Amino acid sequence: MRGLVALFVLASATPIAAQQVVVSEEPEAVSLTVYRGEKYGGQPIDPNWPAGYALVTETRTLSIPAGESVVRFEGVAEGMFPESAIVTGLPKGVKEKNRDARLLSPLGLVDAYLKRQVTIIRTDRATGKTREYTAMITSAPGGAVILQTGDGYEALHCTGLPERMAFSQVPSNLSAKPTLSVVTQSDKPVSVKVTLTYMAAGFDWEANYIAQIQDRGKDGKGKVDLFAWLTLANGGNQSFINANTMAIAGKPNREGSGVPVKPTGGGLQLKCWPNQRTHEVPYNLGYIPPPPPPPVPVAYLDDGSDSIIVTAQRMRGEAQASFSPVALVVAEQEDLGDLKLYRIPEPVTVNAKGQKQVAMLVKPGATFAHYYAASVQNYALQSTPMTLMLRGKNTVEKGLGLPMPQGQMMIFESSEFGPLLAGESSLEDRTLGEDVEIAVGSSSEVRIQVKPQSEKADNQRWEVKITNARSSPVNIEVEVPYELRGKSAALTKIDGVPTWKATIAGNDSATLVYTIKLRRD
Repeated sequence: MRGLVALFVLASATPIAAQQVVVSEEPEAVSLTVYRGEKYGGQPIDPNWPAGYALVTETRTLSIPAGESVVRFEGVAEGMFPESAIVTGLPKGVKEKNRDARLLSPLGLVDAYLKRQVTIIRTDRATGKTREYTAMITSAPGGAVILQTGDGYEALHCTGLPERMAFSQVPSNLSAKPTLSVVTQSDKPVSVKVTLTYMAAGFDWEANYIAQIQDRGKDGKGKVDLFAWLTLANGGNQSFINANTMAIAGKPNREGSGVPVKPTGGGLQLKCWPNQRTHEVPYNLGYIPPPPPPPVPVAYLDDGSDSIIVTAQRMRGEAQASFSPVALVVAEQEDLGDLKLYRIPEPVTVNAKGQKQVAMLVKPGATFAHYYAASVQNYALQSTPMTLMLRGKNTVEKGLGLPMPQGQMMIFESSEFGPLLAGESSLEDRTLGEDVEIAVGSSSEVRIQVKPQSEKADNQRWEVKITNARSSPVNIEVEVPYELRGKSAALTKIDGVPTWKATIAGNDSATLVYTIKLRRD
């Protein structure tokens, strides 16, 4: 509440008490099951508000008094779907449920006191004396709080004097944390262990892969060390301490639900129009100039002293050290019907507005084939780089043999300076037995050029040329997604698409001529 004290003074911090209120602040045990959100085009997790959801189960011990009482479960997830909440363990069940979504915060207080009187306290910079004024909050749009005083209308913090607002009391409908309230009844005082289960938005997870190419043979086959992190994201303001955490892969059927009401809260973002002429005011008032660049490093001078010099040879040797992460804890995979469940074997803390990573896949030495791919449909007349691809088979014999959830991937290649980033890609869900294809990036050494040769009334003749500037041979696959005239021994069908598969020798080129059928209406 440090930011709240700096801006406001609470004349009375005693909320209006409700009769027979039982407050449960912290759960004794938490279980968190996270489901993936829909991410299009291989997009990563949205850090502001993740698109997935979670099933939260909390266990709390409560002392229930005799008669009717209100039980307040404080600190529930910010994106809670209140209609999904199930409370078990109360003596006579639940009579009524309410979700308190208005949070005690600077923004929440201003919203609660809209069209109500507050006290403005200003300090004279010269004398240090304070004066108090009565004002009414008339509106609170984004970026300003408009006050009506005896002198007219003004904006908070725009007078040039240090000022703050004081409120007569804390509104009873504001909560310090997101809260679920239930009404229950008991014939006698009793201590019970209650389980609260609910769904909540603002969570997500994905797999983050690291692929290090270890060996690239002349025949195009090689070895790849594959590692994956299970990345959990919590977009709310509530942390889950020592939670038994799981992640679900797959797409469970889920009926459409209304967008959950996010709790109102947060700080005030106040802006005032600068005391300048209009043409002197920058267009972007929130612009902050970048810091100056760091100083240029001082060159080393060989003055005969005992200074230590790290040579390039030594740096290369150190860079050759093992690059693959060491997995101390690995998520355990289980079947959940047609879905896959990844269970973290020990309790972990998923912090508010944070992410948690645990190893989920460790597969060193998986077999992958290297080839260069292109499609004649996507290339212009000039020479264009082809795309380096990795293709593996998700089988035990090829070094994999386990479901691979969708996620982002970073690909590294070994060099004399150690592993260097070769490209970034994304991976779709891959089950057992499927091909695993990874796009590494464009290669300027292997290029494709497509040129027209001739055209007739019913066909077009084209030439595609592949050049290999590498010293070693490369395998290529070029899609020709058209209806072709005649048959060519160089073309084979892959997934129903005519494809040119060939091996191009080092510092060599190859040419294919094909004829497309034309249909004139």
